[in-house]
Amino acid sequence: MNNKERCAEEFTRLLDIMDELRIKCPWDRKQTNESLRKLTIEETYELAEAIISNDDEGIKGELGDLMLHIVFYAKLGDEKGAFDMTAVLTGICEKLIYRHPHVFGDVEVADDKEVLQNWESLKIRENNGYKPVLSGVPNSLPATVKANRIQEKASGVGFDWEKPEQVWDKVKEEYDELKVEIEKNDRRGMEEEFGDLFFALINASRLHGIDPESALEKSNRKFIRRFNFLEEMTIKKNIPLKEMTLAEMDLLWEEAKKLEKR
Repeated sequence: MNNKERCAEEFTRLLDIMDELRIKCPWDRKQTNESLRKLTIEETYELAEAIISNDDEGIKGELGDLMLHIVFYAKLGDEKGAFDMTAVLTGICEKLIYRHPHVFGDVEVADDKEVLQNWESLKIRENNGYKPVLSGVPNSLPATVKANRIQEKASGVGFDWEKPEQVWDKVKEEYDELKVEIEKNDRRGMEEEFGDLFFALINASRLHGIDPESALEKSNRKFIRRFNFLEEMTIKKNIPLKEMTLAEMDLLWEEAKKLEKR
């Protein structure tokens, strides 16, 4: 038995287990799309954390948890007579073939940018009618992720900078506008300009091939590591953190940075 056959066998096994759970487990019998939703979001974040941590074993486990959720939603759909797992799989297979004419058809593309542009153009043509370019961006996405997706969608139809370095003029423009609002002490203006500056920086990260959410999370973790080191040192010195001067804290902070480099 080859790997694909084993995979199909295990997937069928998972479907059978799901059938049993819906019949015999009191907790699984009670679940609905709504009750599973928050758990699915939690599992997705756990997968994201495993990816950022480069934890292959964790990624494998979290993918399994997400696969269970996908099977669960398909089971609920089947019970309502709305759709089943076969329909889910058929749908994604057909969508991938349709949106990759450069792989499954005779369309030629020069690079990944053209692939994305074709992808967005094909999405607009689906469902036999016009579909707004940004309609596929979920409103519930976290702001950083949402901004990145909005920019990717707009780029997919050609609304983008010609060269990545051009975006830095926009970043500087937004920064200068923010400084004006700060000098005026206009809180509403500051909030708007901070948002515009964040949006421009996210755009810059996208154009340079950096995922802003991952980059920010890595900076969060770096700050936590260094601050925890600073706090541990104060405990060893028996000096309350609040009683230390900023200069004393800075010395420990620099020590934490040196230790990381080693």
